[in-house]
Amino acid sequence: MRILALESSCDESAVAVYDEAAGLLSHQIHSQIDLHRVYGGVVPELASRDHVRRLLPLLQTALAEAKTTPDQLDGVAYTAGPGLIGALLTGAALGRSLAYAWNVPAVAVHHLEGHLLAPLLEDDPPPFPHLALLVSGGHTMLIDVASPGRYAVLGETRDDAAGEAFDKSAKLLGLPYPGGPELAKLAAAGNARRFDFPRPMLDRAGLEFSFSGLKTAVSLAVKECVRTASLDQDTRADIAAGVQEAIVETLTAKTMRALEQTGYDALVVAGGVGANRLLRDRLSAAVARQGAKVFYPRIEFCTDNAAMIAVAGMARLKAGFHESPAIRARATWSLKDLEPLSELGS
Repeated sequence: MRILALESSCDESAVAVYDEAAGLLSHQIHSQIDLHRVYGGVVPELASRDHVRRLLPLLQTALAEAKTTPDQLDGVAYTAGPGLIGALLTGAALGRSLAYAWNVPAVAVHHLEGHLLAPLLEDDPPPFPHLALLVSGGHTMLIDVASPGRYAVLGETRDDAAGEAFDKSAKLLGLPYPGGPELAKLAAAGNARRFDFPRPMLDRAGLEFSFSGLKTAVSLAVKECVRTASLDQDTRADIAAGVQEAIVETLTAKTMRALEQTGYDALVVAGGVGANRLLRDRLSAAVARQGAKVFYPRIEFCTDNAAMIAVAGMARLKAGFHESPAIRARATWSLKDLEPLSELGS
């Protein structure tokens, strides 16, 4: 089986061609960072319009790179949610229309399932079952992954996600969009012990997260430094380092708690925040001490991409699932509502 996959849930336009036997044949990504940077964040209408401009040229390039013609495709997968509804609809409309024109099945993919299965693209894929830490700008979740398509959410954030805490803290420090990577760069020159930011819910039992209090603490610290005229470059670096330390310590401690609770010896870290170097170092060391192993997708597959959508789409198409002619997109779509593969039908 060979399929085409599309991703357009937020501010990356992406297309991939994936073959069951040969693996990933091509993947193309266009980032809208430069488009949105002037506004300090993603503008949904601009994102949708840019997807309209970018997806078809990317598709043509991906097919050419994969040496694939439409008659060689067995299906089309596209991200149907969660995400920005206008952005999702551009990919969903294109994907469903191409499948109809080419007379192949289409499958609507859950964006988070794509992230969870992204490590399957690597030469050393994780075994099943395993624990997954899914951490991004919109989500922070610990998930029991029994097999592809069978997920149980063990804990998630009650308010803000870790990625949002990174981004909002970066904005408070005057860093450009996207804030998370910029804050990590600034933190490298800072003293993480100067500011003692809260580790939300770390002193409580359970696997839930909360980062709104951390965001508030950062805001208060920045305001106090501005009031005392002490927000110089060194102080900004120290605040950044303190924020990163608080988030990484919280994620690591909760993840290790979940790993011990499940008894698994494999951990998958997925999502954009999974590219954070300090988080990778801390988790790798902690997991190794416990005699387990951690699996990451390569950096380019941590952020949104179509290769991960192809892997998830392939699993669902092989299970016999496909869409009606209707175009389906959901701005909100809980992972808990995703149909298990064993329950899918044609």
